Amino acid sequence: MIPCQRHLFAIPDEVAYLNCAYMSPQLRTVTAAGERAAARKAAPWAIAPGDFFTEAERARGLFGQLVGCAADDVAVVPSASYGIGVAAANLPVGPGQRILVLQDQFPSNVYPWRDLAARCGAGVATVPRPGDGDWTPAVLDRLGEGTAIVALPHCHWTDGSRVDLTRVALRCREVGAALVLDLTQSLGALPFSAAEVAPDFAVAAGYKWLLGPYSLGFLYVHPRHHGGTPLEHNWITREGSEDFAGLVTYRDGFQPGARRFDMGERSQFGLMPMAIAALEQLLAWGVEEIAETLAGVTGEIARRAEALGLAVLPAPLRAPHFLGVRFPGGVPPGLAERLAQERVYVSVRGDSVRVSPHLHATAGDVDRLFAVLGGGG
Repeated sequence: MIPCQRHLFAIPDEVAYLNCAYMSPQLRTVTAAGERAAARKAAPWAIAPGDFFTEAERARGLFGQLVGCAADDVAVVPSASYGIGVAAANLPVGPGQRILVLQDQFPSNVYPWRDLAARCGAGVATVPRPGDGDWTPAVLDRLGEGTAIVALPHCHWTDGSRVDLTRVALRCREVGAALVLDLTQSLGALPFSAAEVAPDFAVAAGYKWLLGPYSLGFLYVHPRHHGGTPLEHNWITREGSEDFAGLVTYRDGFQPGARRFDMGERSQFGLMPMAIAALEQLLAWGVEEIAETLAGVTGEIARRAEALGLAVLPAPLRAPHFLGVRFPGGVPPGLAERLAQERVYVSVRGDSVRVSPHLHATAGDVDRLFAVLGGGG
């Protein structure tokens, strides 16, 4: 168990921030890294050509450590939708085939598949939300011959309900379906192994559980797709781009591995040092330890919610780092606003109150949440 790390965040004592699924607070070290990075641009004469590559490679390697893959398997992207777009541009789908998604899945992992299906004469099949909250058998029941792509999260963004990606990946391999993952709401707080799951593509935006800046994320690309087609053709992903004097010698070859999928202007001098600082801290804590610690916090929230007659999923069916709390008659109107008036911050998504703490959460934060919920919502 990790002791409370609130001192590493700039969160006032009077704020109970239980809303990391919306956006994580920034570590003090990440803020400091961003300030130093912004100052660098004031003296561009001190920025050497090699600096365009070193920090991206450092971040690529750290992300690889986090998911258990080689740095060569990692591309730098600006968003989850960009990563899903890369996947959609590189996976074959035939007429009459299906692309499988979850009901109420986050739009960035739905719209690209609707577009691809429309262009290829395929269909998007939606797995209905299961009554017992267990997505895994519901997905496996729909995953069969004729499924070309399975596009999933590790846990549902509205309530933290989990998908067993290892079982789903095994079934995908059995039927020849590609697996594409949006890990934005899980990576950094829920253990994930690229070696074990071996998806075709897996993307995570950096500003939630990776504790990094907005507009920077990472895309895992399985080696079988390293020769694919990037969304954009920028100079820095090309072979030999380290030689600035030779950039007018145009090359057809790319930098090795997944680097061909990197976005242009990959935030080298602004956001990348912030992402590095965040990834270093996550690795220092350990994702297994983060998950175990947050499971204790969300477990206490679940216990107290149930004591008030509210509904939460059983622990085995939900992610350790956040949960959805449901009211018998639906979320009371204005509940999130009333909580915010008391400086308690959560989100309402779908029919649930989404509570998502991190290592800065205290017992007092939980008490303040229930001071409002227990007072009639």
